Amino acid sequence: MTVQVARNQQLLKNINRMALVRHLCANPGASRVDLAVAVGLQKSTVSSLVRELLEEGWLMERDVVATGDLGRRPTPLFIDPTRLLLLGAEVGIDSIRVVATSLTGDVLATSAANHDTTKTDKACVAGLAAALLAVRKQLARGHHKIIGIGVGLPGGVEEASGFLHFAPNLGWRDVPFGALLTQKLKGTALAGVPLFVQNDADVGALGEMEFNSSDAADPLLYVKLGQGVGAGVIVGQRLLTGIRGFAGEVGHIVLQINGPQCSCGRRGCAEALIGPRAMLRWQEPQEPTMDDVQRRLADGDADTIRAVKKAGSYLGVLLHNLAAAYDPGCIVLSRSVADLGETYLDSARKTLNSYADAAGVAPPSVGTSRFGADSIAIGAAALVRYRLTRPLAGVASDHHQVPPEARLNDGGRLSRPRQSPLASHGFR
Repeated sequence: MTVQVARNQQLLKNINRMALVRHLCANPGASRVDLAVAVGLQKSTVSSLVRELLEEGWLMERDVVATGDLGRRPTPLFIDPTRLLLLGAEVGIDSIRVVATSLTGDVLATSAANHDTTKTDKACVAGLAAALLAVRKQLARGHHKIIGIGVGLPGGVEEASGFLHFAPNLGWRDVPFGALLTQKLKGTALAGVPLFVQNDADVGALGEMEFNSSDAADPLLYVKLGQGVGAGVIVGQRLLTGIRGFAGEVGHIVLQINGPQCSCGRRGCAEALIGPRAMLRWQEPQEPTMDDVQRRLADGDADTIRAVKKAGSYLGVLLHNLAAAYDPGCIVLSRSVADLGETYLDSARKTLNSYADAAGVAPPSVGTSRFGADSIAIGAAALVRYRLTRPLAGVASDHHQVPPEARLNDGGRLSRPRQSPLASHGFR
């Protein structure tokens, strides 16, 4: 038996194992017989794979509930929420948030820290590593096993290598983020744990799909509003990333010709018309934040209220454009949108509904994330589950975002591996 044949057989086995896991994620309580029918495997194969998954901590059995029926009742199986854990992190414009979750998305531990005042990429990586280790310390080491780390970044990411192309609101370009974090974690309790890096809005979308799934919500759009504006797009339960990882950068869709200048250098981008810069353009001497907007709204500032209503109208235009492009099952807004209150949301809804009424169609379903302020960090944890349970959709054969061939060269730049053929159409 050649090494390649052995690898192919191991890959096939892992595909079958993870097919069982994914089916139980969506259908908790299924029996071995149910799994065999659903996945199309022999009962003996399913029994063998389930035995392994039970031993490893992926699955758990529960007692059969007596119903009074005659005959032996099948044992229900569930995803085990106690043994295998996921770490998820959001690298924001000003701070870092880290969560530890179960395989089912329950948050077990959290940590947050502000960035170093320099906001350099290396300082942020050091702060992130410290926050990840702080969360790891909160967990019972003997009982839990961390099976992956996910990170959401505010910019375009090449996920196969963890390479950040551009994060305009942090001033970062061409940062080998995955490689830097891997090096920082060497010699720690998290050394060697598989690492996955992706755009923040993309992981927000994955969190909604993995931990809050509904067949009616596909395609799913997750729209994140902060210092910038981004969207994560799920189609057919797969994340749309684009060729370079820039899919979903909806903050740089131009909504107004010769409009206000955006952080990317263009004029009239959605970010420049919807974000805090648009709401406080003439009122803040320094770079405005969402907190600044909320404070002025709470004070009843008339100029801010008018600016927020106008920005909300542009949000409605953006949502209409996204709905026209993707015909989504639902649009999920980040919690920061809801935090601006009805002044902003009502204006967005009125604009969106007016376009739908004019065309004689129903407006898309729009809601806010149920994960609140932790939605990106939880989504980053969901990124781990998404990748580990989809072996063929993974972008690295060993499920590491920084494979051995993706090393920092002498100049500090990342030598990136060739892209997976599966990514050639922009789906990963």
